[in-house]
Amino acid sequence: MAPQRNRRPGFSRRAQYVLFLGYVAAALGALVGAVLLILSTFDPPAYAVARGALRELTTPVSSGLHWVRRGLASIPEGVGDYFGVVGENQRLRADIERHRGTVARARQLVVENARLRRLLAVRDRATETVAVARLVSASASSTRRYATLNAGHWQNVRSGYPVRGPEGLIGRVVETSPNTARVLLTSDPESVVPVRRTRDGAPAIAAGRGDGLVDIRSASVANLAFRAGDLFVTSGAGGLYPPGIPVARAAADSRDAAQARLLASPDALDFAIVHRPYLPAPTPPPPPQAAAE
Repeated sequence: MAPQRNRRPGFSRRAQYVLFLGYVAAALGALVGAVLLILSTFDPPAYAVARGALRELTTPVSSGLHWVRRGLASIPEGVGDYFGVVGENQRLRADIERHRGTVARARQLVVENARLRRLLAVRDRATETVAVARLVSASASSTRRYATLNAGHWQNVRSGYPVRGPEGLIGRVVETSPNTARVLLTSDPESVVPVRRTRDGAPAIAAGRGDGLVDIRSASVANLAFRAGDLFVTSGAGGLYPPGIPVARAAADSRDAAQARLLASPDALDFAIVHRPYLPAPTPPPPPQAAAE
C-alpha cells in the first residue's frame, strides 16, 4: 500500500522556527502594547519616560534608514546628471572646433585693425591729388604695358608720379608732354612695386610679368607661404607709392612666389588719379667746388 502523503509538503524545520519566532514577536508586541496602554491610562509620567526611551532607541535607526533611502533615491538623478554633463561636454567641444576658424579670423582682423590704426596715425605727406585725368589708351596685347593720360606738365604732372584708380594702383608716370603723360603700368616687366600682405604685414615685391599679372615675391622670409585670396597693398617703402593702395590678390596657393591678379584694370577705367610721390625727392648734394667755397 502506498505511504500516506505528508499534509505539509515542503515545510522545513527552518520555516517552523521562523513561524515560531513570528508568533513570539507578535506576542511580545502585544504585551508591550498592553503595558504601554496600561501605563498611559494609570501612570502618565511613567508612560512619558517609556515613550522617550523608545524614541531614543528608534531615532538613530530611522535616521539611518532615511539616509539610505535618500541615497538610493539620488542614484537615478546622479546617473542622469552624469550623462547630461557628458553630452554637454561633447557639445562644447564641438562648438570649440566649429568656432576655431572664426577665432583665427578674428585674430587676423585684430592684427589688421592695429596696422590700419598705425597707418591712420601716420601723417600722409604724399596723397595730395595732382590731377584727375582720362585714360586715353592702354596697351593690352604688347609685352610692354603703357597707358596714356590726357594730362601733362601743364597740369603739374611730372615723371615719377604714382597713378591709381578707384580699385587700386595703375602704375607711375615715366614721360610727360604739355597735355599728355605716359604711364608705366604695374603689369609691365619693368615695374617693381614694394607691397605688404594685409593679413600679417609680410613685406613683398610685386613685379610685372607683361601678361596682365604680377609675381609676388617675399622680401624678408625665404619660402614664404602664399594663400589664394591674399591681398597685397603698397607698403610705402622707397618713398614713391603712398602706403595702403590695393595692388593685387594672389590667385593660388604657393610658396616663395605667387601669381596675382591686379585689382585695377586700365582697360576698364575711364579716369585715373595722379598723386605726388609719398616722400619728397632727396636734395642732391652740392657740387664739390660750391662745397669748397
